[in-house]
Amino acid sequence: MAIILYDLVGIDDRRFSSNCWRTRLAIAHKGLDCETVPTRFTEIKKIGDGSFKTIPVINDNGDYIVDSWSIAEHLDDKYPERPPILGGSDGIQHARFIQEWAVARISQFLFTMIVEDIHAHLTPEDQEWFYDSRSKRLGRDITGVQLGRESRLIELRQRLEPMRSVVRDTPYLGGELPTYADYVAFSPFIWARTVSSLALLEKDDPIYSWLQRILDLYDGLARKNPGYDW
Repeated sequence: MAIILYDLVGIDDRRFSSNCWRTRLAIAHKGLDCETVPTRFTEIKKIGDGSFKTIPVINDNGDYIVDSWSIAEHLDDKYPERPPILGGSDGIQHARFIQEWAVARISQFLFTMIVEDIHAHLTPEDQEWFYDSRSKRLGRDITGVQLGRESRLIELRQRLEPMRSVVRDTPYLGGELPTYADYVAFSPFIWARTVSSLALLEKDDPIYSWLQRILDLYDGLARKNPGYDW
């Protein structure tokens, strides 16, 4: 029986959630069948018993698991005979570090560069909810937050230097093969690529080449997602 993934969706079937993409790639990494249920922000409360406030959420044969990290751990625990996602204690700590770095140094900064793009790509049912909730999160109206983002792009690329120094010499953050650390680091890029025409990377950047490799994984799973070609 396929794992059911409740996957955040905007207009034109754009699956833009960075956290959901971590889970989609983790399931593909395991070689497990997955059925996605496109879910708007305002529909999350309809999942399962109605107690969930965020996604991803998976239904694995009646077991509901929320949060991308918890889902990765669940998949490794339940399917140990399949390729490991976290790869034991060393892999767990490596992936955890990349996740903390990506959230604190990349995603939070990137959010100010694409928040209006996200809003523009939501269905009308979600736009009001998103506008209000994200304005509260930022402590200001989201309108105009993206102004001057081209100058912030320079800083974003500088923040990526630790990652650049690794993928300049190896295909993936995990070495010769992708690991959950790669999926975590990839998630801000697919988030932006799905909703924004702002190209985050120069094409001669080693991270750009790494990004193309991730997009092509699992029969081009992420590349098939509607988005901008940058």
